[in-house]
Amino acid sequence: MSEDTIFGKIIRGELPATVVYEDDLCMAFRDLYPAAPMHILLIPRKPIPRLCDSAPEDQALLGHLMLTASKIAAQEGLGDKYRLVVNNGEGAGQTVFHLHLHIIGGRSLSWPPG
Repeated sequence: MSEDTIFGKIIRGELPATVVYEDDLCMAFRDLYPAAPMHILLIPRKPIPRLCDSAPEDQALLGHLMLTASKIAAQEGLGDKYRLVVNNGEGAGQTVFHLHLHIIGGRSLSWPPG
C-alpha cells in the first residue's frame, strides 16, 4: 500500500528528509542518490502509487504538481533549465510506488534519457 512506502514515512515525519518545499498538497525534498547536481523529488501528500493510478478527481492535484515543480526549479536557481521525470511502473524504472516527479538540473542533460 502506498502509505507504507518510504515517501509515506517521510510525509508522516517518520523518516528524515531535506525538505525544500511543502504545502497542503505536496512536499519536495532532495534525492538521496542524485542523478545530477540538482535532484529533487516532488510528491503528493495523497498516496497515488503510479501516474496511471490517478483518477479524474486528481486532475487539479496533478496540475498543482507541475506548477509547483516550476516554482521549485526557480527557487533552486535552475531557471528554465531543468527536466521533469515521472517513471510509471517497474518497467519504466519506478522503485517507490508513490507517485513522484524528479526535478533534475544543474548540468547539461542529454536526449534520449536512460
